[in-house]
Amino acid sequence: MHVPAEFTAFVRACRPTLLRTAYLLAGDRHRAEDLVQETLLRVARRWERCAEAPLGYARVTLHRVAIDQHRWRSRRPESPPAQVTGSVQVDVTGGVDTKVVLARALARLTPAQRAVLVARFYDDLTEVQAARALGVSPNTVKSQTRRALQRLRELAPELLADVADPLGGGR
Repeated sequence: MHVPAEFTAFVRACRPTLLRTAYLLAGDRHRAEDLVQETLLRVARRWERCAEAPLGYARVTLHRVAIDQHRWRSRRPESPPAQVTGSVQVDVTGGVDTKVVLARALARLTPAQRAVLVARFYDDLTEVQAARALGVSPNTVKSQTRRALQRLRELAPELLADVADPLGGGR
């Protein structure tokens, strides 16, 4: 298969961004690398069609591959989804390692909730763009965002103690 130079340049430029997004979706570096590899393979197959806006196509593909892989894994009874266990470690100064807390809380969200939060707040997509990327309606994006934020509040209230609700709802 011939690989155009533009595709190679796209991979070099966008792979780190896609990998960070994939990590947030998968919660595991190895799965994130697999997601990015599958995404880039699909982008390469459709390069002629998506060459004008490859990053947008790659983001949509990444989100869809992440959800598809989660569905595939959850159907396999011999390998249930990983459960996050353990308590949050607080240091002697009273501060909380927010990265650890956030990673554990995100891992306990459903894949769809995680995907919506990543699309909206990490990739900074509008509701309409996130809906397109995830293959759902804008109203689904709104409701999933609200549910995911509520679940984060329940799982890790210390993360949101000083942060206002981006949707304007009370706690």
